[in-house]
Order: sequence, then structure tokens, then C-alpha cells
Amino acid sequence: MKVIFLKDVKGKGKKGEVKNVADGYAQNFLIKNGLAVEANQSAVSTLNAQKKKEEKVAAEELESAKELKETIEKLTVEFSTKAGEGGRLFGSITSKQIAEELQKKHQIKIDKRKIELNDAIRSLGYTKVPVKLHTEVTATLNVHVKEAN
Repeated sequence: MKVIFLKDVKGKGKKGEVKNVADGYAQNFLIKNGLAVEANQSAVSTLNAQKKKEEKVAAEELESAKELKETIEKLTVEFSTKAGEGGRLFGSITSKQIAEELQKKHQIKIDKRKIELNDAIRSLGYTKVPVKLHTEVTATLNVHVKEAN
């Protein structure tokens, strides 16, 4: 019996796949537990419509990520902090602080985990910080750390 998987089933199929499985397995387990539906004409057309909708949403997300990249690359986030000799900071600037400053000054909400800062910023000056906006889009944010008076 041909079925369309509604959820991932380990060893059998992934969500959205159309596969041929044993009749008893399909009736007694997959369909009964809501893991799959029988692959008739209406179910296949519904699946195709859903896939088109998901592709459209994914394309819109990619486009918005590209627009956000252009905006972010024009910005410079500034921090004033105390520093010691040789431009060494007392403390550090973390990805959480960068995300909060973006939200506060520029109204751009980015999760701190998307800011790919390998190690916290511990010196004065400009630092280029990569920000992962989408699987295919990475922006570079300028962070300027200056000494507070």
C-alpha cells in the first residue's frame, strides 16, 4: 500500500515521502497512529500544495535575510568601556551584549546564538563579527569598542 508519511518514522521514511509499505503495517500502525495517510489522489495533491507553500515561505525567508544582511553591514555597534594598559578591557564584550545593543539602538532583534563570536572581545578598536542570518546568508557586523572617559 502506498502511504504519505506525516512524520518521520525511523527506518521507514521521512515526513512528506511517498512510499510503498506492507498493508498490515500501514493500516495497523502508521495510519492508526497518525504517522501516515493513504496515498490517494487528494492526499497527493494536498502534499504537493503544501510543498509549494513551504518553498515559497523558504524563499521569502531567504529574501528577508538578504535584506537584513544589507542593513546590518551598514551598521556599527559601539561600546564604551573601561580599559587598562595597551587597550586591554576590564571584562569583555560578549555576543549577548552585542545582541542587546542591536535591539536597543537599531531595533534589530537577533538571537545571541546567531552571532558567531568565537571568543569575547577583550580589546579596544574595531572588530568584524559574523552573524548567521540564514543557512545561506552570513552578515558581517562592525563592533567598535572605545575607552570610556
